[in-house]
Amino acid sequence: MASGASKWEVVKKGKKPNISSSSGGRTQEKKSGRKALSEANTDSNHVMSETIFDGFEKMGKKQNKEQVPPLIETQQKKPNAAKQTKKPPANSSGKPVRYKTLEEAVRALDVLELKQQLEKSQSLFPENPSVWVKDLAGYLNYKLPAPDTEPTLSSYAHDYPYCLAGKELRAVIRNLLGKCSEALPEFFDHCVFTMLREQDRQPGESLHGYRMCIQALMQDKPQIVTLNLADHLELLRSHQNRPVKCLTIMWALGQAGFYDLSQGIRVWLGIMLPVLGMKALSAYAIAYLERLLTLHANLTKGFGIMGPKEFFPLLDFAYMPKNALSQSLQEQLCRLYPRLKVLAFGAKPESTLHTYFPSFLSRATPNCPDAMKKELLRSLTECLTVDGQSLSVWRQLYTKHLPQSCLLLNHLLKSWNTLPPKLQKNLQDTIQSFRVTNDELQSSTNTQHISDCNSLCHSLQQKMRGRGFPWWRMLMMSLVFVAGFVAHDVRSQGSFASSTTALCLKRSGVTAVSQQAWSKASHCGQQGVSWLAENTPHYYSRVLETTAPLLEDARERMKVTALFLAQRSAELWLWLQENVPLLIQWRRGVTALRPEAPEILHQQHLDLPAGRHVCCQEPSAGAAVASVMQTDPFSLSLLYFVSLHDFISVVLTGLSFMQMFFTVFLALCGSLMTTAAG
Repeated sequence: MASGASKWEVVKKGKKPNISSSSGGRTQEKKSGRKALSEANTDSNHVMSETIFDGFEKMGKKQNKEQVPPLIETQQKKPNAAKQTKKPPANSSGKPVRYKTLEEAVRALDVLELKQQLEKSQSLFPENPSVWVKDLAGYLNYKLPAPDTEPTLSSYAHDYPYCLAGKELRAVIRNLLGKCSEALPEFFDHCVFTMLREQDRQPGESLHGYRMCIQALMQDKPQIVTLNLADHLELLRSHQNRPVKCLTIMWALGQAGFYDLSQGIRVWLGIMLPVLGMKALSAYAIAYLERLLTLHANLTKGFGIMGPKEFFPLLDFAYMPKNALSQSLQEQLCRLYPRLKVLAFGAKPESTLHTYFPSFLSRATPNCPDAMKKELLRSLTECLTVDGQSLSVWRQLYTKHLPQSCLLLNHLLKSWNTLPPKLQKNLQDTIQSFRVTNDELQSSTNTQHISDCNSLCHSLQQKMRGRGFPWWRMLMMSLVFVAGFVAHDVRSQGSFASSTTALCLKRSGVTAVSQQAWSKASHCGQQGVSWLAENTPHYYSRVLETTAPLLEDARERMKVTALFLAQRSAELWLWLQENVPLLIQWRRGVTALRPEAPEILHQQHLDLPAGRHVCCQEPSAGAAVASVMQTDPFSLSLLYFVSLHDFISVVLTGLSFMQMFFTVFLALCGSLMTTAAG
């Protein structure tokens, strides 16, 4: 019995790892939570999560092992046999066929079989969603055996290989991921580590299934990547001697940026910028940044992520010579620099640029490269123009950065005419404070930089006080003076030939040159006139032949339009002939009553100003009108009648003008109709 009991204990120890591995370790997960990435990476004895197919076979053999206790010899051989052989999936008799391309493998994938396997997994482990998604990734990777030689897939589209999946397969993947929202961060780590382990076992092994799952996960949950960037960076540095693994990690983390610009910038700043100096990884880091900024034309979603701490290393990489980047990569980063600058300055540069000013100023040394110096001076000028607080920051840093300030003052002096007027005005107090500081510094320590800054400040103040010498006004005054002198000379001598001006021009040879020039100009003018006289009839006939049909068509259209307007306006003309005389008669009757209006209003104590009508808008007239309204309704009616009379007079004047216009217009229409009828 003792020996039998010992045998049963050995069986239990052999079963325990199988049960925990097939169930996905749910109890351990509840106790310890999500493992840190660095711990999971450093565990060399960590066993790869088994797929559903191995779990199904072991679950089927579980009952036989519990019923019949095995011999001690077989128990000792079993662990070694399990390590040496790994069973193929239950739904196939051997290894799947290796396809030449991934497109063929995706087309051969049986989506119905995938659904069935996922349903079995969910029925066996209903409370462990992490097993479901791991089985999904294992099944896809097992069924998509195709060449996978490039870890970054740079020669393909950004969503390759997930773009090859059909609608039905995508629906299955999305449906399963939607059910496992809490297990998705762990699933992402599982995919990354499994890809790294597969690369250890056999280089060039197919990883398309895990890549598809990562891309499908990033489409809906790109923020999962940035939850633990520090651990991912530690994982990347732990494999810095294995470039293929590093590129695989960078590819997996970078997928989030293709669907969310903010997450992509966080990944690039937190993962790829720290390794930008590594030759094996720099090319992919810059290529990824270029693809990210090209894919997202609108940069507003990336504002507020990059600050001075992240921006200025990029500036140094882009413009500082002899750094870790090659010349081609440095030129590529220089082309991306303007967009990175927009991302760094953010949505409100007027309130953030003063934080960038100190770093720009400290780098603007006289010995820095020309391209970098030009960019720094342009950026410093932009800071001073956009953010007014940059001027106060400059005043605080002036004494500690005299060479840089001298360079910036010289740039402002040279480009003074192109500076915005707002900056020219705001610089006055700053330059004056620099003059005071220079005087104080010269009394204690007189250096070349202080003298140069003082002279530049003096030149800038002269620019501010005046707009420079008025050359245009001077030229106009000189021309007026010369014209007046010549006119006086000619008038005093009686003629131009006997004037002093003519004698001076003749002695200096200007007269001879002028006569020669005039003769040449006259000869050229005569040739031009003769050419016109000879060729004008020819070209005129050509133009007439071309435009005559068009003019004839336009004339016909004008005739049709005139007939149409004449027919439409006949009724209006008859109405005007009948009603305008009546309106004129009515106006004459109103005019006959109007002279009595002032007398009646005077009797009611309402004196009208001389030359004014009753409807004037003066306050005194308004008060008088109000008194009339309260005293006599007849006077009020007469007042309204006079105002109405003024309005009708204006209307009748307009009608008179309209009558004259229609008379002329109808006469013209009649002549056109006569011409058309003829």
